[in-house]
Amino acid sequence: MTNLLFICSRNQWRSPTAEAVWRRHPDLNVRSAGTSPRARRRVSPGDIRPADVIFVMEKKHRERLIKAFPRLMDGNTVHVLEIPDEYRYMDPELVEILEAVVGACLGM
Repeated sequence: MTNLLFICSRNQWRSPTAEAVWRRHPDLNVRSAGTSPRARRRVSPGDIRPADVIFVMEKKHRERLIKAFPRLMDGNTVHVLEIPDEYRYMDPELVEILEAVVGACLGM
C-alpha cells in the first residue's frame, strides 16, 4: 500500500478532489490537508510521517511544508502539480488533470 498526501491551501477544492479521485485505487491510501491556518483540515506531522509521496498544488505549498516541518520533509518525495486555485470541488477539468498528472508521477 502506497500512502499519498495531497496538499493545497485551505483543503477545500483541489486537495479534497485529488483525495476523492485517488482514494478509489485499491493500492493507495490517500489523505489531503491544507497549509493555511483556516484550512478545513490543516496538515500535521501525522499526515507527513506516513506519506510515501506528497503532492502539492503549487510551489508555495512545498515551501510552507518545508518551513513548518523541516525535519519531517527532509528526504520526502514531493511533486509540485502546478494546479492553480481556480477549480471547484470535483470540477471535471480538475479531475482530468489530476488523473493524468498524478497517474504519470505514479507510473499508472
